[in-house]
Amino acid sequence: MEALLQFQLQLNSTLSFSSFLHPHNHRHHFNFKPNKPHSKTCYHPLHSPTVPISTPHTPPSFPHPSFLFPFLRFSSHNKNPNLAKSIHATLLKNHEIHHLTTALISTYINLRLFSYAHRLFLSQSPPNIVSYSALISAFSKSNREKQSLFLFLHMITVSSLRPNHYTYVAVLTACTRILNLQFGLQLHAAVIKTGYLKSVFVSNALMLFYSKCGFYKNAFKVFDEMPERDIASWNTVMSCAVQEFMYDDVFRLFCDMLVIDGLKVDYFTLSTFLTACAASGLLMEGKQVHAHAVKVGLEDELNVGNALIGFYTNFGDIDDVVCLFERMSVRDVITWTEMVRVYMEFGFVDLGLKIFDEMPEKNCVTYNVLLSGLCRNAEGLKAVELFIRMVEEGVELTDFSLSSGINACSLLADYRVSRQMHGFAIKFGFGSNVFVEGALLDMYTRCGRMVDAEKMWEELEEVSSVVWTSMMCGYARNGQPREAFSLFHLGHSEWKLIMDEVALTSMLSLCGTVGYHDMGKQIHCQVLKFGFHSNVQVGNVVVEMYFKCGNVDDAIKMFSGMASTDIVSWNTLISGYLTHRQGDRALEIWLKMQEEGIKPDDITFVLIISAYRQTSLNLVDDCRILFNSMKTVYHIEPTSQHYSSFISVLGHWGLLEEALETINKMSFKPSAFVWRALLDGCRLHKNTMIGKLAAKNILALEPNDPSTYILVSNLHSSSGRWDCSERTRENMREKGFRKHPAQSWIICRKKMHSFYARDRSHQQDKDIYRGLEILILECLKVGYEPETSFVLHEVEEHQKKKFLFNHSSKLAAAYGLLMTKPGKPIRIVKNILLCGDCHTFLKCASFVTKRDIFLRDSSGFHCFSDGQCSCKDQW
Repeated sequence: MEALLQFQLQLNSTLSFSSFLHPHNHRHHFNFKPNKPHSKTCYHPLHSPTVPISTPHTPPSFPHPSFLFPFLRFSSHNKNPNLAKSIHATLLKNHEIHHLTTALISTYINLRLFSYAHRLFLSQSPPNIVSYSALISAFSKSNREKQSLFLFLHMITVSSLRPNHYTYVAVLTACTRILNLQFGLQLHAAVIKTGYLKSVFVSNALMLFYSKCGFYKNAFKVFDEMPERDIASWNTVMSCAVQEFMYDDVFRLFCDMLVIDGLKVDYFTLSTFLTACAASGLLMEGKQVHAHAVKVGLEDELNVGNALIGFYTNFGDIDDVVCLFERMSVRDVITWTEMVRVYMEFGFVDLGLKIFDEMPEKNCVTYNVLLSGLCRNAEGLKAVELFIRMVEEGVELTDFSLSSGINACSLLADYRVSRQMHGFAIKFGFGSNVFVEGALLDMYTRCGRMVDAEKMWEELEEVSSVVWTSMMCGYARNGQPREAFSLFHLGHSEWKLIMDEVALTSMLSLCGTVGYHDMGKQIHCQVLKFGFHSNVQVGNVVVEMYFKCGNVDDAIKMFSGMASTDIVSWNTLISGYLTHRQGDRALEIWLKMQEEGIKPDDITFVLIISAYRQTSLNLVDDCRILFNSMKTVYHIEPTSQHYSSFISVLGHWGLLEEALETINKMSFKPSAFVWRALLDGCRLHKNTMIGKLAAKNILALEPNDPSTYILVSNLHSSSGRWDCSERTRENMREKGFRKHPAQSWIICRKKMHSFYARDRSHQQDKDIYRGLEILILECLKVGYEPETSFVLHEVEEHQKKKFLFNHSSKLAAAYGLLMTKPGKPIRIVKNILLCGDCHTFLKCASFVTKRDIFLRDSSGFHCFSDGQCSCKDQW
């Protein structure tokens, strides 16, 4: 029979097939002899290798329709629609269609000829339950879910047929795909009423329906009531538990499945269990599952291999991930895409690109993973080039693709390219997409084009959480905190927008930057309210915010209460102590990290080395040992940042010659950061000889940086070389360089007030300047003497004093003293390093007013109290 079918396939013509069905028309086409030469009996093709041949005296007859069943199966199995259509045509011609209508419908469905199946179904009179079930199932799986539901209703109302378990499974599949909860609930009731809930297939379909709709408790209830379960039942309920973050239940269910029901795990079971292990941080349990997969022979299963890659990636074990990938005998596009994601996540951009180029097959997901990975690794140019390639190769673009492409433009901060990307988004219909709008706003703000961002904001038809967050972050990024806080209040109080972790971390960071402690506490409450307290990234920003606002106790309390921490958490804690000039406490944290086995990163060493600059005792020897152990013990190659920190420590403790020798022995060319650290030490110890050398090297590397001229001028001034200081300032003026404007701000009565030098823009400027004059007179009485060397303008001496008296930090302090109750501390933030004159003035002000003044500048906190400063005049 198989030989005959193969021969029929080779002929592949309707004529030969018709000749076979109608032998009287082509009597001698197949001339095989029967087994019995003299028999007049016609042989059935299912039982005989011969083909029935009509004799001249026998009238033609059509074979029984069951004769065609194997041919229908053959056409379905071999995806041969022409053969199926030929059979259909022959049946119609011989008026035998009613015998095989159901079989033909199933064949057309398997061949995905849904329109043929539907028309044939409509011609059936009356349709039976098998035809209905087959067509409902076909519609459910071919993006025609609504037609599936209509057909089901037609079956039970017009045709008055009772659904069977196949029908229920098919229609539940349709409800699952379109998330039609109401219809699904009615089906559940019908299933209970008709007694089909005992069917394991129907119950599995119900569980899947509830899990996709997010009604996990209903799925668990269906599972508990099932009289019989199969592996699909257990897999579905475990998947629900993973979706609900009920990882303990996943482990319990896994054990129950093995012990109670005695079922063998399949690839889906292992994949689900590995997901639970990764999410709950259970490395050893996941490794045991891996061992079990090897034992039962499922490690080579593609889905298990992909799950294992995801599992080991979650624990940062890239070596195991690479080893597993290389050992996989079968890989699909998901496997390759996951490897691209892994390399990008760990910062191995070149390896990620190499894997991408080696992929035998790529899809739009692969491109999007690489594109977003390049953006995360700040590879803006490569990301833009990849996006252009995607467009040229006709890769399907999604809102995620556009958002990533726009983010790439943001990294370049190129306004011209950004405008082109905006035009592209509008042209291809993505201009009104909420995520694309948010990315476009973010792009303009990163380019510093707040005017364009505000124009786009005003043209928005509807404000969403995404664009609201982008605009707030933009204001914060471009030094407009007032506008950011105003927009925050509007979105939170009036528009009732829900904050996500991006908005929360952005606003918390802004509160820390400007020292807005009360607002930071309010947003911390929002973190707790919306359930983000378990998010380690959000927790890290909360800790940083409290430190920057001067609240060390709440920062430590927040860190101690975090459900989980990472290396960023520990770095934030160390950095916070350094901000408060508590180097000894920072070193205690370093020892605790070593005791708990926390692996440091390169940033940790930058911070810990810097801590030796702020210790109560000279621990340079310990710092030197730590610096030298970076490469030998921790396998971290020192960078310019590490050398800069080490040089800063040596300079702080007066070891300027050793610092210079260390720079000369560096294995790579010293950066301006390294020389600037040495120059700062020279300023502190008034060493003009080495300071000149440092300044010369800085100017050679960064000739257009005005801060270098200021440092050199201050170096000469501090050592009494006024003529050299004046020549440096004159050189700076001739080159047209201007000092970065100093700005100080203070929070009073829930409003932020900012001041520049000689600022007259404040509504209460007259009161501020009158109060400042009184304060200066009182400070002069207790020994304050203006240090005019800090004035860079070439003016008379009395004018220099006037410039000094109107510095931004003095204005902020005067306003704070006027607007706060007696005895309350004053909290000020300054964007650059506090000048020496303001430092002396604030010490005197704290003495004459009997008020504590806390000021945070670029070096950290200064706590002025009773005429003294916590920095001990070294900052």
